[in-house]
Amino acid sequence: QVQLVESGGGLVQAGGSLRLSCAASGSIFSINAMAWYRQAPGKQRELVAVITSGGVTTYAYSVKGRFTISRDNFKNTVSLQMNNLKPEDTAVYYCNAAVVDGPDIFIAHDYWGQGTQVTVSS
Repeated sequence: QVQLVESGGGLVQAGGSLRLSCAASGSIFSINAMAWYRQAPGKQRELVAVITSGGVTTYAYSVKGRFTISRDNFKNTVSLQMNNLKPEDTAVYYCNAAVVDGPDIFIAHDYWGQGTQVTVSS
């Protein structure tokens, strides 16, 4: 089994910054893409940013230029630096990883963290 544990959420004023971190542990052979999703009350979960094992990044249009996703392949961690936060960024943020956890090294399974609350006040 694989566990993803997030940290770094909280309450911040508009224009402020937060950094989210997520650490993967357990039976890990390798990790393909890692991503951050968010879900605001009454809305569907949406992709915020994704990073491949090679470091290629993709962002949602709403966060481009304000958020930066990064990862440490040796530590199996992924982070999300969020700058110039807006009230509409308020949501529960979830870490996601496509993990090759064996025994078939050609199959990756999707794992999710428990979520961390980010609240941006106006």
